[in-house]
Amino acid sequence: MLPKRERKKFGKEKLQRIIDMCKSIENRSLDPFLVDVDEIIDTIKEYFPEWEIPEDLCLDAETIHRLASVIRLQSEWVKHRSTSLYTDPFLIEEKLERMSKEEIVEIFTSAWCPIVEFEQISLHSLAEAIRYWESLLPLKDRWKEFLPVEVETGLATREELVQQRILRDKAFSEELENFWQELTMRTEEMGENGKIHYWDFVGAETYEETVHRAFMASFLVTYGYATLEIHLLEEENFIRPCEKPITKIGEKQLVSIAIPITTENWMKWKKGELK
Repeated sequence: MLPKRERKKFGKEKLQRIIDMCKSIENRSLDPFLVDVDEIIDTIKEYFPEWEIPEDLCLDAETIHRLASVIRLQSEWVKHRSTSLYTDPFLIEEKLERMSKEEIVEIFTSAWCPIVEFEQISLHSLAEAIRYWESLLPLKDRWKEFLPVEVETGLATREELVQQRILRDKAFSEELENFWQELTMRTEEMGENGKIHYWDFVGAETYEETVHRAFMASFLVTYGYATLEIHLLEEENFIRPCEKPITKIGEKQLVSIAIPITTENWMKWKKGELK
């Protein structure tokens, strides 16, 4: 048998472990039913005669208080499971193993509530359809023929095409040369590695001017004044001016590249969202 001093020390340590375990359960980190309430009560009774000073009695009282909190949690757990009609899955599994297939099928069919939808043409829907077709106008009244409008054709003068901005006032070759020089100059000022972003070159203050610049840029590439670089992964397009026009076409097959010049893309470029 242990001496009285060591017995008191061992009892204090045991009560402190009980208090710590109860605190963990209160913090919802442990199952409240892991605690054996009867065993803890026996432990408290066993060491209660050893306490003489107020500190020991306070430790004993705190142990009882923590144990009461755990019992309260157990009670709440039982109430929750009973009100939610909870059944332990192990009990259900064991019960199913003992049942025959016929009993399981019978329980399933009695609890099964299938959703059935039935559609058919009724007299009411037929009457509605007849009334609808009778209210329609004859085909000859619904599909009237419209006579084509005669439009007089004529020739457009160069001055009229210039006014409609289809043609420019100066010669095309001269405008193409000036456009090439502008591309070379802007590439030196704004570009990198001898090339410039496509939209940074063709983009203008107005959408109409942007379309015209894209139109001229396509001829720069076609006539060998510039080349296009398409980076599909980065979704970036560049245009690179040539030092002099390439008049000879090599053995490689030319590829047509479509770059949409839509108002949406133009607005994105104006906001700095497109290169």
